[in-house]
Amino acid sequence: MTPAEVDTIDFEKSGGLVPAIVQDARTRRVLMLGYMDRAALVETLESGEVTFFSRSRGGRWRKGETSGNRLRVRDVAKDCDSDALLVMAEPTGPTCHRGSESCFGDDAALSTLAQLERTIAARAADGGADSYTARLLASGVKRVAQKVGEEGVECALAGAAGSDDELCNEAADLVYHLAVLLRARGRSFEDVFAVLDQRAQK
Repeated sequence: MTPAEVDTIDFEKSGGLVPAIVQDARTRRVLMLGYMDRAALVETLESGEVTFFSRSRGGRWRKGETSGNRLRVRDVAKDCDSDALLVMAEPTGPTCHRGSESCFGDDAALSTLAQLERTIAARAADGGADSYTARLLASGVKRVAQKVGEEGVECALAGAAGSDDELCNEAADLVYHLAVLLRARGRSFEDVFAVLDQRAQK
């Protein structure tokens, strides 16, 4: 959405406010629900950070003003009736004021994947020799890809003839090495999810 499209939103239907659902652009996880008036939406689009109209404070409120846990806007879309918004954003910390990543509770699977990518990014930035992740990334994309192949074979063998625990452990190794490969190529699970979303729509 562009600032020019703000006038297409029906703010009057609900007394000047529209609900704005915030979703993590990387994991597709629903983070929170807030409300925007016209000014808050304009500020969101112009600043690149999610801004709400706080009903309790009676005015504009940019997420993270106090906590520092901001929401960086990736995209804003309106629903079919133009009276609700979906905000795709990148959180810089926990979204909920209680310290959880989502106001709707923790989704273990998505939280774990997001945390895995953050850990890999931190190891890559640190580059310490005592980090397996850093050493693996330093060995180059071909070596990382080779490891994914090895782990894929081990996962397949565990699935064919191993125990349930062996399969889960090998699958975890495969997911980890796949995350490292995506990082080495400058990609993330967000890109994978986008492909899956496209396929689901066919």
